[in-house]
Amino acid sequence: MALEFSSRGWRVSGGARNEDALAELQQDMQTDYFFDRLDVTIPEQVENFARSVKDKFGPPDLLVNNAGLINRNANLMDVSPDEFASVLAVNLGGIHNMIRSFLPMMQDAGRGIIANFSSYWGQSTAPEVAPYCATKWGVEGLTRSLAQELPSGLGAVAFNPGVINTDMLRSTFGEQALGYESPNEWAEHAVDKLQGLTPADSGKTVIG
Repeated sequence: MALEFSSRGWRVSGGARNEDALAELQQDMQTDYFFDRLDVTIPEQVENFARSVKDKFGPPDLLVNNAGLINRNANLMDVSPDEFASVLAVNLGGIHNMIRSFLPMMQDAGRGIIANFSSYWGQSTAPEVAPYCATKWGVEGLTRSLAQELPSGLGAVAFNPGVINTDMLRSTFGEQALGYESPNEWAEHAVDKLQGLTPADSGKTVIG
């Protein structure tokens, strides 16, 4: 997504826990960017990141909350409390941390869209991924509630990216994941959807 947005002239800010991946990504950016190591489950890191983004580019026009974690395939009774808590902390707590840090500056600017990544499993279920399903159902509810709180000029959507051949999908689907789009292929039409979002879409679930 970062590369696709950059190719269309967007200035991009982003964070990830993997510094090597961030360094590799920088080599192909075509516009101004700001990347930093970031763990969305740590509020202080998110707050520092938000301040740096504001200082460099100002309030974001589009805030994409796409950090995600899935549990290892297992029946719910066999998922450890620590693993369950980790999935919740990233998939829901991370979104909350980002919203708390970025929304005030977006409200001051009077504009902006927040896209919280959901899933097909945000409106359906499957065995052995109950923690993940629970968080994505949570993203849907959180987003709709947030949309009811936002002032005019702002919006929040739950963004269902569809099925993408990623490390996360391969951890669940195995070789079947190879039959789905690569991230680069997916990003072309996903960014079309994301950059076309307006406050009129607020509260909706949008499929990428």
